[in-house]
Amino acid sequence: MEFSYLLLFWEFFKTGLFTIGGGLAALPFLYDISNRTGWYTHAQLIDMIAVSESTPGPIGVNMATYVGFTLAGIPGSVLATFALVLPTIIIAYFVARALDRFRQNQLVNAAFYGLRPAVCGLIANACWGIVKVSMFDFSASGFFDIVNIPAFIIFFLAFFLIEKYKKLHPIVFIASGAVIGIAVGALM
Repeated sequence: MEFSYLLLFWEFFKTGLFTIGGGLAALPFLYDISNRTGWYTHAQLIDMIAVSESTPGPIGVNMATYVGFTLAGIPGSVLATFALVLPTIIIAYFVARALDRFRQNQLVNAAFYGLRPAVCGLIANACWGIVKVSMFDFSASGFFDIVNIPAFIIFFLAFFLIEKYKKLHPIVFIASGAVIGIAVGALM
């Protein structure tokens, strides 16, 4: 699909409109954009996620900025970011005005009861996509070719150390992962 500013705006406006549950919930939408437009590959998306997680700010906004910049420089990054946040601004304005009326509404509470696990499913599916690209090569043959052992070691180290040292800032683990990746890459 050919790139246009209008299409970039529309794709990120839809993503901002339907992403419920935070930035990671935008990942299925970003995979869908990749599949439909061909603007970036899944591997490039994983790199975008790594950069977005390593920079200050919400991941969804960082991703929109990154994709927009990749496609059309600074104007693309500004447009994609604006398109992503515009629905939130509009909806938040109207919700804030009507919040007191909806706070005790059973229908609204029931909708959120169903939205929470649905969003968890979207995030889990996106996480599985990241795991597949980061830790497996399903095109290879043989267990040790399919499974990226160093990536698994880094993953489990990070997982257990984060669990044990919850008070450390996430940047410590991100920087550690980068340093370990550089070291492992130099050995390979």
